[in-house]
Amino acid sequence: MIATTAHRYSLDEYRAIAETSEEKSEYYDGEIITMTGGTATHSRIGRNIVNLLDNNLQDTNFEAINNDLRIWIPKYRCGVYPDAMVIQGQMQFHNGRKDEILNPLLIVEVLSPSTRKYDRTDKFEMYRSIPSLCEYLLIRQDRAFVERYSKQLDGWLFSDFDSLENSILLESINVELAMTKIYRGVIF
Repeated sequence: MIATTAHRYSLDEYRAIAETSEEKSEYYDGEIITMTGGTATHSRIGRNIVNLLDNNLQDTNFEAINNDLRIWIPKYRCGVYPDAMVIQGQMQFHNGRKDEILNPLLIVEVLSPSTRKYDRTDKFEMYRSIPSLCEYLLIRQDRAFVERYSKQLDGWLFSDFDSLENSILLESINVELAMTKIYRGVIF
């Protein structure tokens, strides 16, 4: 991720740029951060997770969303694109926009070497300020390893899964995902 810091952009300026740009970028309180391209493995895992969530959530009050919809985080004046997310019920849009939502229940990030630290620390801190968020999943692409954070009354509970024989229960949506299906088509 490369921040554009020579000029501080208003939210309206960012949106105008984002709507016409061929590159995807995130916004953080005046800075535009260009997103780097992904790998084939990253794309496969992202596709697998969205397909698994979508298939398991049909005919429910939940909806799986891919990485084309931005989450707006008001506390941090930040707009970001997670790899996948789940919404419960109606989408709540930021200021009536149709490209920025406020109410993800579950967020999934596929870790890249360049974003791994950011996704675990600063980005997770920003995500935790979202009242609707109940679960956060971090998926490694270089080996079978998934980190799950689940919101509890007294904080966030961490668990990890490091074998293709594991399954992960996503409590917020009552769906169990097999690691073999998350990593379908991935060669380590």
